[in-house]
Amino acid sequence: MERLAIIIDRANRWIGRGVAWLVLALVLVQFSLVILRYVFGIGSITLQESLLYMHGALFLLAAGYTLLNNGHVRVDVFYRRATAKRKALVDAAGTVFLLLPFCVLLWLYATPYVAASWAIREGSRETSGIQAVFLLKGCILAFVLLLALQGLALLLRSLLVLANRADSAASPLSDEAGKTAGP
Repeated sequence: MERLAIIIDRANRWIGRGVAWLVLALVLVQFSLVILRYVFGIGSITLQESLLYMHGALFLLAAGYTLLNNGHVRVDVFYRRATAKRKALVDAAGTVFLLLPFCVLLWLYATPYVAASWAIREGSRETSGIQAVFLLKGCILAFVLLLALQGLALLLRSLLVLANRADSAASPLSDEAGKTAGP
């Protein structure tokens, strides 16, 4: 179980670090757009749409990485002071009853939507826009897959903590591990 969790963690860490470079690209493209428009009076639909693509891809593809690094929204009123076993129980229950059902439903509803887009190789409505909307919509299914896999890794680690088979200080569930196992 722990080995599978480690493999999932590595994959999401690698993907998260890779798509993090989109932040730099976003800033550079936005800066270029501002200079082009307000200094030279030139607009570019392709550059404007590329911002949407990068922003969407960044958030969709980095969701698993965010969960890996405990970056998702959580009400920490009780969780913060809980024991490692209590945290593991909360994480396991949240994964089984909230995260994984959400991922299954999103997969079921998004698959026809994404498949239809891929079937017609959907492109921009703008003539000079990016003709790859289908790729951006494909990121929805990647989002579901990466988030569900990271949820599985979280569940496996939680079960190891609950079964007393994991060192809670080395587990990503603990605050100490988040400080040392960061990006």
